[in-house]
Amino acid sequence: MPGHPYPHTDRELLRRVERAGGRAGYKQLVRELGMGGGRERRMLLEQLAKMTARGALVKIDAEQWALPQVHTERVKNDTGRRAVAQDRQRLVKDRTATRSDLIAGKLQLHRDGFGFVRPTDATTQSDGDYFIPPHDLNGAMQGDVVLVLPAPPSRDGRKSGRIVRVMTRRNATVVGIFHAAGARGRSVDPRSEDMRLRGSYVVPLDERMTQPVLIEDDTDLPSAAITPHRTLGAESAALEHRWDGTLEDLNGLAVDVEITHYPTEHSPARGRILEVLGDPDAFGVDVEIIIRKHHLPHVFPAGVLAEAEDAAERNVAALLEEELNLRRDFRDEPIVTIDGETAKDFDDAVLVRKHADNTWELQVHIADVAEYVRDNSDLDLEARLRGNSVYFPDRAIPMLPQELSNGECSLRPDEDRMVLSCIARIDDEGNVLGYEICEGLIRSARRMTYTNVQKILDGDEEVRKLYEPFLPQFERMFELAQILNGKRVRRGSIDFDLPEPVIDFDDLGAMKGVRKAERAWANRIIEEFMLCANECVARWIEASGVPGMYRIHEMPDPKRIIDFEDAAAAFGITLGVGALPVKSMTMKAERRDQQRRGQQGRVAHRAREHEVSTSSSIEVTPHMYQRLAAKIHGRPEERILSYLMLRSLKQAKYSANNEGHFALAAPAYTHFTSPIRRYPDLVVHRILKTLLADGADPFGDAEEIAAPQGYLGIDEAPKRDMHHTEQQFEDVYPKDELIAIAQECSETERRAADAERELIEWKKIKFMTDRVGEDFDAMILSVTKYGMFVELADMFVEGLVPIFTLTDDHYTYRETTREIRGGKSNKTYRPGMKVRVLLDRIDRGNRRLQFAIIPDHAAGETALPEGTRPFPKRAGRSTERREKTVAELPTRTRKPSPRSAKRSKAKAAPLSSSSPFAKFGADGSSVRKKKNKDRIAASKKKGKKR
Repeated sequence: MPGHPYPHTDRELLRRVERAGGRAGYKQLVRELGMGGGRERRMLLEQLAKMTARGALVKIDAEQWALPQVHTERVKNDTGRRAVAQDRQRLVKDRTATRSDLIAGKLQLHRDGFGFVRPTDATTQSDGDYFIPPHDLNGAMQGDVVLVLPAPPSRDGRKSGRIVRVMTRRNATVVGIFHAAGARGRSVDPRSEDMRLRGSYVVPLDERMTQPVLIEDDTDLPSAAITPHRTLGAESAALEHRWDGTLEDLNGLAVDVEITHYPTEHSPARGRILEVLGDPDAFGVDVEIIIRKHHLPHVFPAGVLAEAEDAAERNVAALLEEELNLRRDFRDEPIVTIDGETAKDFDDAVLVRKHADNTWELQVHIADVAEYVRDNSDLDLEARLRGNSVYFPDRAIPMLPQELSNGECSLRPDEDRMVLSCIARIDDEGNVLGYEICEGLIRSARRMTYTNVQKILDGDEEVRKLYEPFLPQFERMFELAQILNGKRVRRGSIDFDLPEPVIDFDDLGAMKGVRKAERAWANRIIEEFMLCANECVARWIEASGVPGMYRIHEMPDPKRIIDFEDAAAAFGITLGVGALPVKSMTMKAERRDQQRRGQQGRVAHRAREHEVSTSSSIEVTPHMYQRLAAKIHGRPEERILSYLMLRSLKQAKYSANNEGHFALAAPAYTHFTSPIRRYPDLVVHRILKTLLADGADPFGDAEEIAAPQGYLGIDEAPKRDMHHTEQQFEDVYPKDELIAIAQECSETERRAADAERELIEWKKIKFMTDRVGEDFDAMILSVTKYGMFVELADMFVEGLVPIFTLTDDHYTYRETTREIRGGKSNKTYRPGMKVRVLLDRIDRGNRRLQFAIIPDHAAGETALPEGTRPFPKRAGRSTERREKTVAELPTRTRKPSPRSAKRSKAKAAPLSSSSPFAKFGADGSSVRKKKNKDRIAASKKKGKKR
């Protein structure tokens, strides 16, 4: 029977499973719901996975789900016992393993075929990832949630295991390049050499998916080359024109494939083509590929669009007078919005006043999106599925339909809008003396841009004359923002000023360059105001005693801090964590080599000892990072060290438990200011509105927001009796549902960030395609065992210089000093050095630019101080020792032994053509090999005679 458009509510899916006897299959649900497209099926799988994660359903087979109570009853009877026995046999091949031995986690594959599984259980995450060899993947694909049977720990402490079952599949569709069977000129991909493949196949564009997808039925093709929602102009028309439904025309094009059969140990994945995206190098196709590769929902179902239109009719004009009277009226205030040049969704507006007692009033007004998006509606489920808006250089994928995001929810000038407001009173040192949370009405007086506000602050007479009535307002904003920033600096808030790339396009939409994003005080004004409002709201929710949604940033991991200290030691700097307790250890390979030398009667060199930290926790505060960031500001190595500091920190995420924000040095923090483009902000708005409706005290006092000096976690923060905690409020969201929402939104946030980053890198490569053979000034960002990564000086473009391209010497990677050094010339390449590079080639397979060092410019400037010699960071070694210069170091010489002198003399002596050893080479290496071989053979023969 035909179904209504997706999405469907969780309640509806539960009813259908219950109607089917408590058990239902994926294909059964697809048929009953009338689904046709791959997108709707992907959404169904994601929704079923989320319901399984929070316990609403139980997955009992690859494509079977059941209600928890039905599954429990099934396990109790005889049939259930047989099913459990079969399930256990399939889960664990080793009969000695039990369910308690298995570790659940997410699989991250490597392009070389192996993978790592990070446990999902917080209690086992600190133990590290589990290495999975290629032959133990058991058909799992990138991103799948799997069960791992751990192997016995190795001597070096590395954890490994094998996958015994895939719990949740994350790849309902795969985007890749189509290869028709028997097509001429077909490109050869190393992942397509599997002899089991017969016929047409698709090579995934995700290099971590090492196996192609077999197109099982070549006749099952889409009815049109381009799906209706695609609009690519001439490229789309040209593809439609040459499409005649044959496989030959699809060869080499990017396609989106639905997986019909997942891979096993003995067979590849099979699928059918859903969409033809076009030539990967054609204009606009790169965005379409990235959208589908990262599984970004990008088309609103018809039901969601209809609901958005109905919700948009609930504007201020449609509100009853009683509802209007419940809101504070700010429509006569000179409130303004400040956003980017191309922004259309204005979700925040601000106003600043200064009182006679030298206190400040900061008004932050946020669009009241919760008034339009009702909880558990189709519109709400779609917003939760997306999690956030995704912003690409030339387009955006909004979380909400444009009728709301750019229409009724957007705080457009001279139009009445409903808002949720935070009004804070601040002293002249930036301390919040009190604040109020309320529902309000505003009418934005002017739509401002960062560019114009910055021109006003810089004294541009023309722009200042244009906005003359608002000049005192912007000057007050600038002054208050500086005060708030100074307060954050005093308490230890970390502010990394890392450059972000901005891609410029011409009038035709073609890319014309990459530049560094400007972060002026106009941008920082809004940042400071939003940070202040978010802190006030977080503490108000915490004081209410109901479960809330927080933005947390945990303490750094000790291992990452040690890694940073090792890398920073090459630049003569440190965080200042002091001496660390260490233990000496030798590598297993070095011990084995020492033992082998002793058995062969040779001199056994003493195995080198390595110092490893034994500290499980390191006392580190945001002040340490802050002082180091200020110390390196303006230095050549600032870009590198800022990146290394950022890598030493954990990623911020959403949580239902308040654990504080390390980077901001804030005991409580949340996201409240962007409900148009972030779902967690919408959740916070619903909590606030419910608390206000239940009669919560809207005022917060100074003690609630006063931050301690330095960083205090939530467990260490002083506990105070809040005056409005005497009243008990009903929870807006159950705690388990908030936990699920926090995890989902953290994942969608990282998914969007990965997609945005990958598309920018893709566009950079396209931009540099016509510049192969040109040379550029660059700086070395990092070095590895296979080469060094460099960044062009003026273009904000990165690439790799492979170590094998350094042909003037034999170069090796020194892990202890993190540098690449030549064996004969002793020439060294280390992070921070300035070099001259040539764009050698475009590595399209790995989507990477490959450069080569120009030898004449190889010895360029270095970021290290003049004459400074890098030392590896070791516990207890003083900073003075690490910064000791080469001139102060004693020179040590060693007289060669008679044997080595004789060998050197023999090597230097030329061999005559009549010499019997001439055919073995001038260095005599083959002669020595032959003599050793003869001596070993004679020794064996002598031993047999004995």
